[in-house]
Amino acid sequence: MIYVQYTNPAGYPPLEHSSRILAEAAWQVLFLGTGALGANSLRFPPHERIAVELIPFAAAGWQQKLHYLRFAIWVCWWAVRWRPEWIYASDMLATPVAWLLSFWWRDRIVYHEHDSPNGTGTSVFQRVCLATRRGLASRARLCVLPNQKRLEKFKEDTQATSNLLCVWNCPRLDEIVPPRLPHEGNFWVLYHGSINPLRLPPTVIEALPQLPDFVKLRVIGYETVGHKGYVNELEKLAATLEVAARVEFAGTIPQRKDLLALCHQSDIGLAFMPMNSNDLNLQDMTGASNKPFDYLACGLALLVSDLPDWPAMYVAPGYGLACDPRDPESIASALRWFVEHPAEMRTMGEQGRQRIRGEWNYEAQFVKVYRSICGD
Repeated sequence: MIYVQYTNPAGYPPLEHSSRILAEAAWQVLFLGTGALGANSLRFPPHERIAVELIPFAAAGWQQKLHYLRFAIWVCWWAVRWRPEWIYASDMLATPVAWLLSFWWRDRIVYHEHDSPNGTGTSVFQRVCLATRRGLASRARLCVLPNQKRLEKFKEDTQATSNLLCVWNCPRLDEIVPPRLPHEGNFWVLYHGSINPLRLPPTVIEALPQLPDFVKLRVIGYETVGHKGYVNELEKLAATLEVAARVEFAGTIPQRKDLLALCHQSDIGLAFMPMNSNDLNLQDMTGASNKPFDYLACGLALLVSDLPDWPAMYVAPGYGLACDPRDPESIASALRWFVEHPAEMRTMGEQGRQRIRGEWNYEAQFVKVYRSICGD
């Protein structure tokens, strides 16, 4: 199996999960990708049957066009050399290469789209990617998307004739921690992922002065394109509000096992989406966002945006609370409830942990893909 993506594959936990499932079943797996701005240091853990080859990141401009041509030739060279049974293309920017390879590996292509495109494309390259996305949708054995609404939009956009599967971005079974002990000491509120105002708004910092000093915030991740310097802005805000000692920016954690270890040391997981957005990906993120699943695998209670689909999926079953991420008082009120009800908080995390063990795990999610490529 060769995975192809025009980015760093370690930035996508589902790729780590699926590759390890395949490797444990004696498949040889090769990842072909590139560096990625912000996520360059992310790495898969070593595995004897998983290899990763990356070419360096290239900034936008004419150099990137030459870079993509080099990438395409490089991937084709590896495919001819390796002669894999399957090609697993895992982002839209990889579709031009995957579409070319589909002429040789027809019916042996899986296309997994983690982020859906918005609009019709503003550049020649974006339009090429959208065209090859449509072509690949008609040639691939499987097209995989992480959210049902995105899957329906994909089918509408591409007129896909392939098998369409919705596979949520859940953790693996071996990432689930043992049951948590009763809470003691500080209350750690955790955010992990890409750091930008839409996912981690300043209101989270602004909520801290309204809470006891033992409520602290831990942030793990990297700044995204267009938001360089945002961490520095949050640090200045925390200093202005005199809560800097209660905010920890841990930076990028290269491997998931170390990230999840820090999750396990926390109590409440933040999974915020903007209350209004024109971005299809932000509108339809339940199932696609790995954050809440990761938090629950570590026994954390959740605090999510009060959007219809998020409370329905995570609050109604009893795994956490919802708030308005635009309002510091709404955030503070929800966190104050956790502080005043530590036993109930742990119960929420434990119920979610059991749900991960029972069905919200990648082994259960990926089984239809696995059976299809194995011919079962």
